[in-house]
Amino acid sequence: MVRGVWAPLTVTAVGTIVATATALALPAVLAAAVDAVLAGEPAYGTVAALVLVLALAAGAEVVSVVAGATSAASATQALRLRLTTRVLSLDVARARGLPAGELVNRLVSNTTTVGYVPVTLLHAMTGILTSIGGLAALFVIDWRVGAAFLAGVPVALVVLRLFVSRVSDLYDRYQDAQGRLAARLTDTLAGIRTVRASGTADREITRVLAPLPELSAAGHSLWRVQARSVWQISLLLPLIEVSVLAVAGIGVADGRLEPGQLMAVAGYTALALIFVEQSDTLLGVAHARSAARRVVEVLALPAMTPGTRPPADGPGTLSFRGVTVAGDGAPLLDDVDLEIPAGTLTAVVGHSGVGKSTLALLAGRLIDPDRGQVLLDGLPLAELAPDALRGAVAYAFERPVLLGDDLTSAIAYGLPDTGHDAVREAARAARIDDVVRRLPAGYATPPHAAPLSGGEIQRLGLARALVRRARLTVLDDATSSLDTATEAQVTHALVEGMRGRTRLLVAHRAATAARADLVVWLDGGRVRAHGTHRELWRDPDYRALFAAGTEPAVRTSPEEEPCPAGP
Repeated sequence: MVRGVWAPLTVTAVGTIVATATALALPAVLAAAVDAVLAGEPAYGTVAALVLVLALAAGAEVVSVVAGATSAASATQALRLRLTTRVLSLDVARARGLPAGELVNRLVSNTTTVGYVPVTLLHAMTGILTSIGGLAALFVIDWRVGAAFLAGVPVALVVLRLFVSRVSDLYDRYQDAQGRLAARLTDTLAGIRTVRASGTADREITRVLAPLPELSAAGHSLWRVQARSVWQISLLLPLIEVSVLAVAGIGVADGRLEPGQLMAVAGYTALALIFVEQSDTLLGVAHARSAARRVVEVLALPAMTPGTRPPADGPGTLSFRGVTVAGDGAPLLDDVDLEIPAGTLTAVVGHSGVGKSTLALLAGRLIDPDRGQVLLDGLPLAELAPDALRGAVAYAFERPVLLGDDLTSAIAYGLPDTGHDAVREAARAARIDDVVRRLPAGYATPPHAAPLSGGEIQRLGLARALVRRARLTVLDDATSSLDTATEAQVTHALVEGMRGRTRLLVAHRAATAARADLVVWLDGGRVRAHGTHRELWRDPDYRALFAAGTEPAVRTSPEEEPCPAGP
């Protein structure tokens, strides 16, 4: 991150160094001017030097502030880009495990805090150097003065140490509670219709605000720790200053020091005490350390390693070889060996939780198997370059999210060169063209402004998959919200309009399975059987997968008789 902001950070460092140098020079120049005036000597030179030092200090401060803000903004931008890239490079299952509100909190709030770390550390280091310089100047003026200052340093260090140790843990608790609250709020907003329909607003408010007492307790504890350290330091600083100035005053009375040097001692004492006044900086460092921990937790998640090879020439044969995907308890998929012939429409059926969606996610490398390989035309998906993989595999999901400025770009998402005619053709195949054209703005309607039902949104997701013309199209429960008649029309488009392309369809209806060339029956994470729908229909357990009374929908054409209900 620092490499990307080295230029403004370097300017900040130079400005801070110049400001530190002028701060250390100012008491000496001021002392020389005072001594010259008291001695009745011309003070033009020393006054000019004083003006120059003040001008340099002001200019350096302005440069340091502006460059520091630029550096922090650049660092935050780079960190957000890196964090977003990492999240988008995770497999789908791992990304789903990150609560949206929690992730937004880390992306927006925590990255901003961490972005200021280089500047904060730079200011902390220059503050320490300034204190060391001020202490050295006190010893140069009179070792007794320096020794008087050092007498109070151990107490100040103990106060600062206790402050940092207490604040770090409190910031961790505060930000964790804040993240949980944000995650719960995001979940509630996403399900606002259910909350309203269920009349559970009060219950949801209670649930969302459940982390608030912990958040409040951590926040109030932070304020108490900070207040305690402030009054302790407020008592300590005057004691150190009084003791140092008392020793210096005795030196003036004894003739060891000039009056101007007494003024210099006052200035250098203030500079030497800067390290004690670093509580705000230390608070920022503790805050940043807690924020950095939360950012690093996401950056440490293993990303999917992209391949580099172009796609192999082939018709779209999909192969699963010894594929296992681990679950929390039993495997989601267990040693699956399966061949999806090129150009076929293959339906995947089975009870809920047997691994249908997991198989669909594997087919386009949205997740990687824990063991085994998934191949497209003989080439492992893990070896394909990302652009090649996305060009070879298209997806339609159960609950598609429409991205883009309008419905045209939502359908052509990821394909900026796609013409309007191709978009319309895909929409017609998905039986959504008429619906879109009836909207006041038609295809120019922004997705968020389109009053669409769940089934209509699903059909737009289907159109998005169809427009890609990929050799493999995966439909993960992508017709579940369609009525029977519309699903039949869409399935007909999948059967007739995509001949020659491989289609993998997660199905729940007997009618959909009946139209497929091949049916894969998953049970307990394994392939229990595969064949045509008519062949599998002889098994009563297979028939039990589908709801009773679906026999008319089992026909694959108007002329075909229903599959027999028994073996």
